[in-house]
Amino acid sequence: MRLPSVAVNLSGKRFVVTYSIAASTIEDANKRAVDLALEQTVEFPADLTPAGDITDHIVGRIESIEAQNEKFLVRISYAEETVGAETTQFLNVVFGNSSIQPGIRVEEFELSESMKALRGPRFGRNGLRKYLNAPTRPMLCTAIKPMGYGPKELAKLAYQFALGGIDIIKDDHGLADQNFSTYNERLERCADAVAEANLKTGYKSIFMPNVSTHAGLLLERAQFAKQKGAGGLLVCPGLVGWDTMRMLADDDALGLPIMSHPALIGSFTTSKDSGMSHYAVYGQMARLFGADATVFPSWGGRFSFSKEECASIVRGTEVELGQMATIFPTPGGGMTMEKIPDMRSVYGNEVIYLIGGGLHRHSDDLVANCHYFREFVEGMA
Repeated sequence: MRLPSVAVNLSGKRFVVTYSIAASTIEDANKRAVDLALEQTVEFPADLTPAGDITDHIVGRIESIEAQNEKFLVRISYAEETVGAETTQFLNVVFGNSSIQPGIRVEEFELSESMKALRGPRFGRNGLRKYLNAPTRPMLCTAIKPMGYGPKELAKLAYQFALGGIDIIKDDHGLADQNFSTYNERLERCADAVAEANLKTGYKSIFMPNVSTHAGLLLERAQFAKQKGAGGLLVCPGLVGWDTMRMLADDDALGLPIMSHPALIGSFTTSKDSGMSHYAVYGQMARLFGADATVFPSWGGRFSFSKEECASIVRGTEVELGQMATIFPTPGGGMTMEKIPDMRSVYGNEVIYLIGGGLHRHSDDLVANCHYFREFVEGMA
């Protein structure tokens, strides 16, 4: 029996998600698209769904289907009221249950006019440049590591990195609150070390601790970082949740730049047929949920991202999303200075280069290596 219809007060404003769907024919693609539009909204059989506003407006609306590279690109629009004011529900409508289905991939999304008023990044490219006193050049980032070093050893590394002019010195994502390197002591020692180096150099290097802990402690850990002089926060949205990162970005009492790390979200993008695109995850979603810089593995390193996929991330960091600021792509993952000229062809000057082991390998003088890295990049700007 079909449920009775009801009138739903809707604005008519809709947002659009583009999916790629694996299908052998246009008829098959259309059927899968219809199922997708239902699954992501009413999750109810079409013949039982109430007629009128629910069927006509609440259920996802197929805007277009076109064949592309043995798949079909399907654009489905959704009433913005299906999301309400919750970014978590936005993700649920975009991909919720259908993320379990093979052969469906989110390629990109287009926000409705009201959604474009979401805050997004606090700093973005322009704000972070001003914050770090780097008006035009590419910026530099490295991580303190390896796991197993104690706070004293890691702070010594942070000091050397800052002396050498590295803009952002961050916790490696594997550093948490281990007995060999407790969060509080590591944070205090590293933030102090970077501040001491800044007094000597006149640079504006910052330390970003990893605040990706369990929900009951995360905000306290971020507040402690602010209190002890951290210049930003490293957040792993795949571990703590995308909206947790947004919460930190929106917190005016913190007011710190945020760098997102891809731990665990790699599984979103490794399949060509399922999951989500690099463009959507590392570009659009990182911005929507408040990151000022988005870390991902560049091509030519120890991960499998292609040059084309990395270029798509860059586009996602700067595509129009209403009032949201553009953010910095932060390519890493086994990068070396020798690879920067090729990387420049994709990233240009609007980039934060993340180099770890390559800084140590260049010579035995870590501070000199950092100076060389900075001068090398500045010379190309």
